[in-house]
Amino acid sequence: MKILIVNFTDVAGGAARAAKRLHTSLLTENVNAKMFVQIKESSDKDVISPKTTFKKKLVKLQAILNPIPLKKFNNIAPFSVSFSPSFNIAKKINDLSPDIVHLHWVNAGMIKVEDLLKIKAPIVWTLHDMWPFTGGCHYADTCKLYQKKCGTCLVLNSDKENDVSRKLFIRKQKVYSQIYNLTIVGLSRWLASAAKESSLFKDKDIVNLPNPIDTSVFRPLDKNKSRVFLGLEKEKKYILFGAMHATSDKRKGHMQLDSALQYLKDKNVELLIFGGTKPKELQFSGFITHYLGQISSNESLLALYNAADVMIVPSLEENLSNVIMESLSCGTPVVGFDIGGNGDLISHKENGYLAKPLNVKDLAFGIDWILQNNETAILSNFARTKVLENFDNKVVAKKYIELYKSILEKKSS
Repeated sequence: MKILIVNFTDVAGGAARAAKRLHTSLLTENVNAKMFVQIKESSDKDVISPKTTFKKKLVKLQAILNPIPLKKFNNIAPFSVSFSPSFNIAKKINDLSPDIVHLHWVNAGMIKVEDLLKIKAPIVWTLHDMWPFTGGCHYADTCKLYQKKCGTCLVLNSDKENDVSRKLFIRKQKVYSQIYNLTIVGLSRWLASAAKESSLFKDKDIVNLPNPIDTSVFRPLDKNKSRVFLGLEKEKKYILFGAMHATSDKRKGHMQLDSALQYLKDKNVELLIFGGTKPKELQFSGFITHYLGQISSNESLLALYNAADVMIVPSLEENLSNVIMESLSCGTPVVGFDIGGNGDLISHKENGYLAKPLNVKDLAFGIDWILQNNETAILSNFARTKVLENFDNKVVAKKYIELYKSILEKKSS
């Protein structure tokens, strides 16, 4: 069984990290798996990418060309139109002769929608956001037009019914109707449910399977030693917040965190923030804040999770958060809104706290509750156990192998 995992990059971004973890997990289970990317940053010999300078320039050209149809719109959130040509990407995939092509995040011009028809092997497509079943937005917020046919797109601030989102939706409809062996994976129950509600995927097989995590890497360490490693005080209580563009992407909830801190009763806390730079205006309600920037090493990230008393993930929209999974795997409880896939990871008042959606007072209450109720590490133990039982790489890899086998059996029958 030859599995080809396809993603835009192999390292950068949440989808890349999740896809790479699945790839590694499959190799550990002796599956013949390779990864196909446009931008390679690792030295992994099983990751295939463009090698010549010309081909690498084509990747950059695709990224430049792809947003052209959006120039007349003032989009308020990420939107991809699948506009630029794929430059024979399907042929490159087919030449590797995989038994199954497992797509992940393939935007930025990597695979034009129409080129999906050229892929010969059965396709598994993991949803890292909503884009595969919308007219172009990556998260639809409150909009439900993807359930019908998009148009008058809120993300684009469009007042035209037959806008770019409608046109892309129709293109997808035409393509998907001709792909007979397509299986959709929703990483969270929420996203799998949303996919089932989409008219684009109404006739497709949709399953809910999570990302895997290597629990031998993300593991509990001595809290005091982790703080010494990071130059932090042993006596303080630390709240950890981090994500890609943590302090600039509104969807990550930094404004909600700032508001919640105003209601925090425990004032003997400091903030640790990674993945974002120090903002010019946001002051996080006067709390001492340590801006740590991008964390590139697992050693530093592991120390951060273990140094913190609580992880806060105040995202407004979330699929299945790598950050939540990593934090829980290290035994650090997490507070987040009860939205998206957060409930798949956080068991309310068992390994964290699920605040009422976008209710900053409840978010603050959750932080205080964790700080008060984890003195005996009961929450931390539950956090670790939840990940070991449900998301450990061996557990998850076996579920994907079962899925692949069922698809190939169905193909051969």
